[in-house]
Formats: sequence, C-alpha cells, structure tokens
Amino acid sequence: MRQLTALDAQFLHLESATTAAHVAGLAVLDPADGMVRRDALAELLRARLHLSPALSMRLAEVPLGLDHPYWVADPDLDIDRHLFELTLPAPGDDRQLAAAVAEIHARRLDRTRPLWEMHLIKGLRGGRVAVYTKVHHAAIDGVSGAETLAALLDLSPDGHLTSAKTRPAAPAAPQKAGLAGMLVGAAVHGAAQPLRAARSMIRAAADLDAIPLAAALPGAKLIAKAARAVSGDRQHRPELPRLAVPRTPFNGPISARRHLSFGSLPLKDIKKIAKAHGMSVNDVVMTLCASALRSWLVERDALPDAPLVVAVPVAVRRKGAEDLIGNQISAMMAPVPTNVPDPLERLRVMGAVMSRAKRRFALAPATWPSELCSLLPAPVTSLATPAVFRLAGMAFPPVNLIVSNVPGPQFPLYLCGGRVLSYYPLSVLSDVSGGLTITCFSYDGMLDFGIVACPERVDDVWSLLAHLRTALDELSDERVGDEFRDGVGVDLVAG
Repeated sequence: MRQLTALDAQFLHLESATTAAHVAGLAVLDPADGMVRRDALAELLRARLHLSPALSMRLAEVPLGLDHPYWVADPDLDIDRHLFELTLPAPGDDRQLAAAVAEIHARRLDRTRPLWEMHLIKGLRGGRVAVYTKVHHAAIDGVSGAETLAALLDLSPDGHLTSAKTRPAAPAAPQKAGLAGMLVGAAVHGAAQPLRAARSMIRAAADLDAIPLAAALPGAKLIAKAARAVSGDRQHRPELPRLAVPRTPFNGPISARRHLSFGSLPLKDIKKIAKAHGMSVNDVVMTLCASALRSWLVERDALPDAPLVVAVPVAVRRKGAEDLIGNQISAMMAPVPTNVPDPLERLRVMGAVMSRAKRRFALAPATWPSELCSLLPAPVTSLATPAVFRLAGMAFPPVNLIVSNVPGPQFPLYLCGGRVLSYYPLSVLSDVSGGLTITCFSYDGMLDFGIVACPERVDDVWSLLAHLRTALDELSDERVGDEFRDGVGVDLVAG
C-alpha cells in the first residue's frame, strides 16, 4: 500500500455537495475514418493501464477516518465501469459539446473504484469526435496528468508510441496491509502529529509573506524572516507585492452546477509578443487573462479598484520521475493588473509582477501548501475542510481565481488512429478558490483554453473566451511593438 500525503488527501476532503475535485481534459479529434470507437478505446486502455498507476488503483479508507487513506491495486478493475459513450443531437456544435461536458464535469467520481472516467462523445459537427477524461486531483497533478495522457497517445496514426510508453511497466503496488496495519499506522502517525505539526508550522511561517490572507497580517514579513532564521535559512528573498483580495462576482459560495467554454489562440502570436517585449510566454498568457477578466468585469460594472489576486499552480515534480501518483505541486500568488486600463502598461506590470514572483520561487520553492495541510490530524482535517472552505469563500476569500498554464507537445498526437486537433484542460472549482478557473495547454502550435465556471458566479463563460481573443489582438497590434521599441515599458523586471 501507499498512503496519500496530507496534500493528496486534502483534495478528497474539499469535496462536498457543490465541489468535485477532479481535473479533466477534453480532446477533440479527427476520427480517421471512424477508428475512434468505444471498443478501440477499451482495447487501448486494457493494453496501457499498466503505464498509468493512477488509473489502476483505488482508495482504501482507514476506519473512522483516523488517518489518510491508502492507494491499493484494484484486482477487479472493469473498464466498462469507467468508459462511457454518448451522442450529441444535431447540429453538434461547440456549445452543445460544452453543455454536455459541463454536466459530466459537475459529477463527483465514485470512490469505490479507481478515480477516473472517460467519455467518448460523438455527433460533433464536421464528423469530429471528442474524448473527455477526468481523474481525481488526489491521484495526479499537472506533470503526472500529462504523463498519464501521454501513455494513451501515439506519434502517428499507425500507433507509434510516445516516449511515455517506452518506460517499463509501473511496479505492482504492495499488498494491502489490512485493518490491523492501518490502525497501527494511524496510532503511530497520531503520536507523531504534534512534532510533525510543529515542524510544518515553522516551515509554513517561513513563507508567511507569500500565503494568502496570512500575508496581510501585521508583522507577517517579520515573522517570516524570524522563522527562516530559526530554520537556518538566511537567504535573501525578493519581497512580494501586497496580496489584498478584492471582492468580485467570482467569489462566494458556489453551487453544484458547472458551465464551461473552450477555444484556442495561435501560440506563434503569443511567442511573438513575448519575444518583442523580453517576456516569457506565461507572462503574456497571464496578461491576456488579466485583460479578459478586466473587460468582463467592466461590462458588469464590477471592476474593483485593486488588482485581482490569482493563484498560479507550479509543478515541483521532476520530469522523468518514476513516481507518477499523487501531488507534488506548489503555488505562486500574483496580483494581476486588472486595474490598469492601458494594455501596454498592463503587460509591463504583469511582466514585473511575474518576474519578482518567479525569482522568489526559484530561490526558495514554496512548500506552504503541503505544510498547511499537515498542521492538523487527519480526522480533524477531513471533518473541518468543507466547512472552513465554505466560510472562507463567503467571508475572506484567499484568491479571486486560479489560472494555470500547462506546457504541452508542439507536434500532432493520435488516439486510436484519430488525430488530436485540440486538447482543452478543465480544472476544479471550490468555495475557497472562487467560481471561475482558467486553464490552458499548449499543443501543436496552439494555446488551448478551458474555462470552468459556476453559473451562479459567472453568468456568461463564453464572453470570457471572446475577451481573450480581443486581448491578443490588442497586444498583436504593431503599434504596441513600436511603442516598446521607443522606450515605453523598458524596465520589465523593476523592483
């Protein structure tokens, strides 16, 4: 058996009647003469499940929730209980596809089985098909999720394998220790909890000035500096901007319903802007999101005076790591300049903010998400998390939303012989992180966006996608490049 970490288990605990904690992707394919069929997908899954541990393990709960659950191999795995098929009514357009996927995305996974599902969706306009796959966030993060996806994909229509499938089969999970073993482990972990909590408290305190809400407390920077001194860390860390979270329509209790939209932008245009202004692609992506959010809020007379605060997930898992189950992630908190009216200045400010945040993270990767999850005993965490998250969402949201950019391959991939045209990532909504999340995935020359929203918090999710396109047009204007060359916004990393 392998036990879930405190961070892994937190993704289980945050689930409630209104929150489903899985991550997902929607692949749209050219079906290649009908080769993408349910029976072909089932055969592919049976042949390659051994390459993806997250797809072949289920949870083993500790009695009374005394400790975090364990992952165990499921000897009774039945593909038919995970693979489904549906057909859209005519005309099968993108909005119909989004509505059908939103309904599936809103449903929680069955914890008595391995925590994943795949849905083949037919009837799309133009003869296309779609494959929607969701996996619980307790089992994968961004890097392991990409590896899981790669295990099912090929480099050519005739089935030449991607590099993921050249790896040996994942080692078999250890045999279940049984009830007695779980209870002994719970007792040992319970006895060690005070020491573990104290250690986590010191480590989290070292990043107090980077933790949402805590960073706004009086003396947070001094406490963080003192905690680093106690732990022997005397390395200077760049000071982060103030993380004051303004009120927006995105924040507040969410419902169980989901709406989503998806679309793509040319990656070459984004790279051109990044190169012209000495920024990274991610800096430009964050600017596009800031611009789209600003436009959406202005339309509703709901734009706050202060910048929105966004959580940006960061993978800390080493590429090529053999262990592909569970989470090894952190997060950067960044104020995005939604309060800046000029697109050029918005780009400059976003570049400066992200540069400072990345320098800080490079010097000392933040471990506070894991440390905070380890502060309380497992039974307390499992009971308290839904209520605490609900209260935080109502009273003092720590962020306005999550924005994630996942790098992907810049060449075509194939599933059951069908070419993957686009891959739209879809993420988690919760009371604490807000009723909107924007995720993008770079693939084969495009940047594919998946936007998930609670309809009670976001009344029109498709207009956000339109605003992203408009924001790219603004920055692609030749006058933007000319103004930068004339000296406007030269100091992109000041401060």
